[in-house]
Amino acid sequence: MLHGLVGEVAVGSELKQEYAFQGGGAMARDKSATRRRFLIGATAATFGVPLVVRASALGADGAVPPSERITMGAIGFGARGRSVFGDLTRRSGVQALAVCDVQEARLQPAADKGLAVYKDFRELLSRDDLDAVVITSPSHWKPLHTVAAAKAGKDVFCEKPMSLGVRDGRAMVDAVRRYGRVFQHGTQQRSSQEFLFACEMVRSGRIGELKSATVYVGGPPQECSLPAQPVPPGVDWDMWLGPAPWRPFNANICLRDCGGWEGLRDYSGGGMTGWGSHHFDIAQWGLAADHTGPLEIIPPDGRDFKHLTYKYAGGAVVYHAGVMDTWAVVFEGTEGKIAVNRGTLQTWPESLAQKPIGPDEVHLYRSDGHTANFLNCIRTRQDPICDVEIGHRTMTVCHLGNIAYQVKRPLRWDPAKEQFIGDTDADRLLDRARREPWSLS
Repeated sequence: MLHGLVGEVAVGSELKQEYAFQGGGAMARDKSATRRRFLIGATAATFGVPLVVRASALGADGAVPPSERITMGAIGFGARGRSVFGDLTRRSGVQALAVCDVQEARLQPAADKGLAVYKDFRELLSRDDLDAVVITSPSHWKPLHTVAAAKAGKDVFCEKPMSLGVRDGRAMVDAVRRYGRVFQHGTQQRSSQEFLFACEMVRSGRIGELKSATVYVGGPPQECSLPAQPVPPGVDWDMWLGPAPWRPFNANICLRDCGGWEGLRDYSGGGMTGWGSHHFDIAQWGLAADHTGPLEIIPPDGRDFKHLTYKYAGGAVVYHAGVMDTWAVVFEGTEGKIAVNRGTLQTWPESLAQKPIGPDEVHLYRSDGHTANFLNCIRTRQDPICDVEIGHRTMTVCHLGNIAYQVKRPLRWDPAKEQFIGDTDADRLLDRARREPWSLS
């Protein structure tokens, strides 16, 4: 059964409608109390004033009753975390309860609205009244947060990039499957009509035999060379680092809402995993490779290979080109070409896109919106459009590219065993050492 708390509480003359409030104390441990009596009593005890419960909060007038609401928390509450969490929790039948961040300044606005706030994600996950969590922490933390959330019985909306390496991505898949959780990777382009239509046309053979897909994103991450700075008040720098190697604080790593940590090797994978988690995902979808991956990865050599090249079973190749504003992915086949980006799509010849996908063509998973799809799947227990295995396979492509750039030699890959063929040195790069006491076990 989904959780839920009282949605509209009249406190004195002021009606609190944005969020519900969580009480506690001895009453929370009194299992003889009914759920509704507990909710009303706990909230009244919290504020020490008489309480009026609107009928809509109890399920009247077509509202979702508390016992059927999805209760939600957030781990990571920067700009992206606030955006995704807000999009989810303002929907009908969803209740915002708690947020966690290692920066106190990010927690204050949530506390001001009555949400419970935490600096340690383990305290948030220990709540038995949470159905799901939004995870928007940096990539070096997301696998540990996801595995812990799955063990705690929470469904997960995990922003991209979801992993730091191939091994921790597989650990995420294993945990989500073992504990029967719903997991949505935040690669929302699959929920956009233009990307769906492009991949349906490719998969239906409208451009003939698929020969290549060119993905336009930035390159691999860089080592951090930023100077040491004093840690500001209210920032738990050691907790922000967590499993990553210790280094002195610098504001450009963690205080920026976007981009700082994503370009640094200890915390993420640069443009390859940043925008790559979006655009390589579309290439994988068009290639029907959601549960597999490339067989060879060849870095540019200045002679035969101008771009990083992935070779797939069946002969299709994927190229990694630099950033391009016009297109995200370009598919080329024996009879045509399809180029797609957010909000735009073009085909050669133009006639390819002038008719909808027919009943005898390939119809792919259709989402009614990325966050809405996640909520629907929490209720139905079906796999969402960017399930954990799909997300992991896309991230694997990104990680393999970064490894090829790093070792500067061709690599052969076994997508079933998820290991390199005959290259133990490259295999060592599939995982990262984690600083104690943090582990995925």
